[in-house]
Amino acid sequence: MARGLAKRLTDIQKKFAELYVYNEGRMTPRECAIEAGYEADSAHVRASELRNPNRYPLVVKYIGDLREEVQKKYEITFEKHVAELAKLRDASRDKGAWSAAINAEVARGKAAGLYIDQKIIKYGSLDQLSEDELQAKMKQILEDHKTLLEGVDYEEVKEESSQVSEHNQLETHSDQKSSQN
Repeated sequence: MARGLAKRLTDIQKKFAELYVYNEGRMTPRECAIEAGYEADSAHVRASELRNPNRYPLVVKYIGDLREEVQKKYEITFEKHVAELAKLRDASRDKGAWSAAINAEVARGKAAGLYIDQKIIKYGSLDQLSEDELQAKMKQILEDHKTLLEGVDYEEVKEESSQVSEHNQLETHSDQKSSQN
């Protein structure tokens, strides 16, 4: 005779589901099965079966319900977060812990989007490059990004860049001659 699906959870199944949800990340499913009362030598198989919706749909549903309950309990919303930071700020201020109060207020501001963290990472410096190196860098940038220069004649920009470079070289050369005299 074929065995049908259970109509209600057993105590051991409930205990497994509760251990599994409340100790997620701290206990393996096998450990939860053993703790719930399943035999150690078959606990791995039992834990797998209990999480299979085709075999134990009531256990899987109960696990889902427990997870939903935990999520609601520890749910973080913007309003809850900012209110909690305000409580921490006020408690710190009342105790005279000004640094903690300020940090809580800054955290509230960040949560509200009032602050923007900006990090700029520089690799090398243009000040350290020679003029020829700068020109080469500029030409490389123009070459690499010519598709971004929509509506701009790429060859014209390239030509202007070359003319400026030649002009600067002539000025540098004439300055060197006048300083030698």
